[in-house]
Amino acid sequence: MTQQKKPSPFSGERKYIPALGYHWLTPFYDGVAALAGGGDDYLSALIDCAAFARSDRILDVASGTGNLAIAIKQRFPTAQVAALDCDATMLSRAAYKAKQRKMDAHFVRAYAQYLPYADACFDHVVSSLFFHHLDWNAKLHVAREMFRVLKPGGMLHVLDWGRAENRMMRVLFYMVQLVDGFATTRDNVSGKLTALFEQAGFSGVRQLQSFNTLFGTLVLYGAGKSGASSC
Repeated sequence: MTQQKKPSPFSGERKYIPALGYHWLTPFYDGVAALAGGGDDYLSALIDCAAFARSDRILDVASGTGNLAIAIKQRFPTAQVAALDCDATMLSRAAYKAKQRKMDAHFVRAYAQYLPYADACFDHVVSSLFFHHLDWNAKLHVAREMFRVLKPGGMLHVLDWGRAENRMMRVLFYMVQLVDGFATTRDNVSGKLTALFEQAGFSGVRQLQSFNTLFGTLVLYGAGKSGASSC
């Protein structure tokens, strides 16, 4: 598997917003995620746009309970999939699901602000429903780390909350903000993630698709490194 770097200063315990805002809600994550953006249709859209190859090295940042990493392995069983999250409970659930499906996705406990991998070692970096947990500085730090570990010509695909497509979607998104916080979600609903990825060094950044859900508008973002084009 991909060579890891030495332990980072982020390897200890740090504050983070858990899935659904509270640790006691973690057991309900998969059910809520199926409605809010972790369902098969949304993840399939990301995988379709990413157009992975069978030999690709793929990193899933903030993998949660492993839904995206497992879906990738189901479609591309020979690809090397590394999945990273800082929440031990979520990783345990992810590893259990992968074992039940007899998949060898590699789950690592670490913080996205300091990815424990060498420079330019992944063909693709993906992430789902993570950036809205971070303030702007943390968002930018993570995006720059994603850029660092991506190979020249590699691709980034991110599925997360974006600018509401209509008033109803904006009203529904208040439920997410009440749980996850207004400070961290403001950049998403203001449509600033495109600018974020450009500031981190990515090229060809654009919104590929959007989805209206029970909790607001989800946006699928695509970008490349060194001028690569997206889906």
